[in-house]
Order: sequence, then structure tokens, then C-alpha cells
Amino acid sequence: MDGIILAAGHGKRMRPLTLESPKPLLQLRNRPLLEWSLRSLCGIVRRVLVVVNYRKEQIAAFMATQRIFTDYALVEQQPTPLGTGHALRCCQPHLRSEDFLVINGDDLFPRAGLLALSRAGYGILSMRRADYSRYGVIQRDDKGDFMRIDEKPPAERYPSPALCSIGAYKLQSGIFDSEPPASARGEVELTDMVTAIARRQRVEVVDSPWWLPIGDPEALAAAQAVDVMRHLLAL
Repeated sequence: MDGIILAAGHGKRMRPLTLESPKPLLQLRNRPLLEWSLRSLCGIVRRVLVVVNYRKEQIAAFMATQRIFTDYALVEQQPTPLGTGHALRCCQPHLRSEDFLVINGDDLFPRAGLLALSRAGYGILSMRRADYSRYGVIQRDDKGDFMRIDEKPPAERYPSPALCSIGAYKLQSGIFDSEPPASARGEVELTDMVTAIARRQRVEVVDSPWWLPIGDPEALAAAQAVDVMRHLLAL
């Protein structure tokens, strides 16, 4: 099975750290974020596609020296990053497997969560958060399966903690049959593609035991104190 790491963004919220370096190569506990993502997928997928755009030559140089995955490909998001759904569509010609995992490049996930996710047909990784208004809250049907995401809802809308989408998905090639309209930002959103497929396919909600979102310099600084290796590699 293939794995996809979405790593093409400009990292604007990470400035000034990303003025000279792409976000996936910022250091967390003396390792690039991209290395942690590769380690989380190791043993679950056989091959990795890394979606690139901003300072792609630096990511290419890192991938050429890492030894976690020898079977990988860089997929350039052209002409410019136009959303996570657009990034996924750029990968379609390069996929070799019917099933594949997709993870955000600026979030760290435990292998245990990704392993459980990989067993679903279609799936979305989730975790309960008290600060759910910063993320997307998962709405489920009577069977507990995914229906849609309520993006950054008001803090009083749901009982706390609420179940949130955390940026990892198990998909199949049928996802490319869905063509939702562009979002208000003019981008194709992966979450909208998952919502569209959920109207005709079961999308399982898979709980994760851990998640480390790294959205800005303050979050990266705070994460330096986290025992990432223990959380990420535990099964």
C-alpha cells in the first residue's frame, strides 16, 4: 500500500522559520518533521509519495539521504498548491495501489493510530479535543460513521471534548470520482472529497491515541519537550 505525505505548503503560519526552509524540514528534537512522518508510516506502507512545491529542492535532497523508505517518489503540486484535494489529485497518476494512506505533513501521528486506520476501507483518523473550535468537528451518522466536518465551529456548539478530524485518511481510488466544488478559499479540499465519498461509501471514524499538531512557531517550541519517539512508535 502507498502512503502520501502532504508537504507542499509555504508554511506561512510558521514564518519567519520557513523563510529559508520548507516546513517539513524544520527540526523537532533534532530530527526534521518529515523524518518523523516517514517513521510513523514505516512498516504500514511500502512506498511513499511526498507532495512538494515550496523549496522542493531541499526536500528532494533530504529524501535522497534518508534511509527509512527506499521506494518513494516526489510529486510536485503544480502550478501552485491549490488545496489538499488538489494535492491528492496530483498524486493519482503516481499511485500503484488501490488503497492508500494520506497524512498531513505538519501533524505527527502514532503508528498505532495509522495502523488501525490502514485496516479501514475508507477511514478518517480522529481524536477528542477540548479546543475543538480550532479544528474540524466530525459529524457522524446513527452507525457512528463519518458524514461531514464542521470546520472551526463556535466553542459552545458541542459538548467538550468534541471528536475532531486530525488530518489522516485511509482512501481508495474511488475517491477520485468525487469532484466537490472549490471552497470559499478557491481551493479543492480533501475533507470535501471525503464528505462526497461518504454519501455512497462507508467512511469509518478511527480513534487515535495521540496526535501532535504543529501549526506555528509556538507549537513547534512547545513540542520540543514532548517524548515524540515514545508516542509515535508505540504499538
